[in-house]
Amino acid sequence: MPGVVRVVSVSTGTTVEREAAVVVVEAMKMEHTLRAPIAGTATVSVAVGDQVAVDQLLATIHPNTNPEKGKP
Repeated sequence: MPGVVRVVSVSTGTTVEREAAVVVVEAMKMEHTLRAPIAGTATVSVAVGDQVAVDQLLATIHPNTNPEKGKP
């Protein structure tokens, strides 16, 4: 179902924690909060007011790596 971006809580380059709210989309008069599945650095592909479609990429979270261990 298509929707409209109502809130973008982070900007590209922002470090986010796991489960942090990233984007809120309104579809069929309901708001859906999309949360970060992992801790990392956000790249946002949408802005408030954008129309979005099913399966559209809205944001990406790139895992942070630990320089000592080389692991996320």
